[in-house]
Amino acid sequence: MAPQNYKISGAGDARLREALKVRLDMAPQIVIVSHVNPDGDAVGSSLALYHYFSKAGRKVKIVIPDQCPDFLRWLPGNEKIIIYKNKKAEAKNAILNAGLLFALDFNTPTRAGKAGELISQSDSYKIMIDHHPNPSDFADIVISDTMASSTAELVFRFIESAGDPGLIDPVIATCLYAGIMSDTGSFNYNSSQPETYRVLAELLKRGIDKDYIYSMVYDNYSENRMRLLGYCLLEKMAVIPEYKTAYMSLSLDEKKEYKYIRGDAEGFVNYPLSIKGIVFVAFFMENDDHIKISFRSKGSFDTNVFAQENFDGGGHLNASGGESKLSLPEAINKFVSLLPDYVRKKGFGNPESYEGKF
Repeated sequence: MAPQNYKISGAGDARLREALKVRLDMAPQIVIVSHVNPDGDAVGSSLALYHYFSKAGRKVKIVIPDQCPDFLRWLPGNEKIIIYKNKKAEAKNAILNAGLLFALDFNTPTRAGKAGELISQSDSYKIMIDHHPNPSDFADIVISDTMASSTAELVFRFIESAGDPGLIDPVIATCLYAGIMSDTGSFNYNSSQPETYRVLAELLKRGIDKDYIYSMVYDNYSENRMRLLGYCLLEKMAVIPEYKTAYMSLSLDEKKEYKYIRGDAEGFVNYPLSIKGIVFVAFFMENDDHIKISFRSKGSFDTNVFAQENFDGGGHLNASGGESKLSLPEAINKFVSLLPDYVRKKGFGNPESYEGKF
């Protein structure tokens, strides 16, 4: 059976309300799953949906493949998250016995790692809420809008469409605001649609403290993290003016030297975009078994396509990710070697391709 696709908005969707009501009445247990290396949108949207269903009197659990970054653990309900990596049996039991599965902030089960394999095995009714392009057809209901700023924005619209906007209290609103804020780089990208600001206005009406949320996400780092950022900018940033590109990298030894903890490099990829004339940036981070790569761009250069074609990844126009099984130097060399071809074939680096903005 083909998945049912919904475009949700503040006007609500009667078909979605009816489909959801039927499935909720049939499901003794709801399970929310998000992706590996969870970011603010993954955690914020999952916790918001968890609190919504809890407030509505439903039994609900959250499974996330691995640990949340330290700067997100203050979010209300974080202690309720089942970390698959730490509690495999409990996570497996939850997913395989769920009556209703929500897949949040990913568009294909592989993005959820081992938890995604369980999703594929599960016979549960599945609802995907996500804003990444080209969703696969693993879910029964697909709520997808690539123009949305974040999955957190879509969760707000989902609750509206389900007919329950009155259940959005300060706790739920705080989780949603944190998700939207973090997935837009504090509203610097993926945030050009008026609908995003309508949702933000509604969240502010719920009495959230936006300054507190900002401080907890962006002003809550360790001294080691700040020194690591300085080191990366001074010693590890390479600029290639002829290709309007810059990149940084971080090795395992460097992570150890600066006592790296999960989330410490969050946002590092954005800094070189502040350099005049730079429109494409990559950040390479060495892990035990792969190189994690983040991409950012300005204008019309599609990091999503670049990541898909070359680094087994994807994402959005101006913000994407990928990975490589090569060594760190080999992955960087591959990246640099690709740039001339992108200039020649795709007009990358040509100011006219950015409509005269840069």
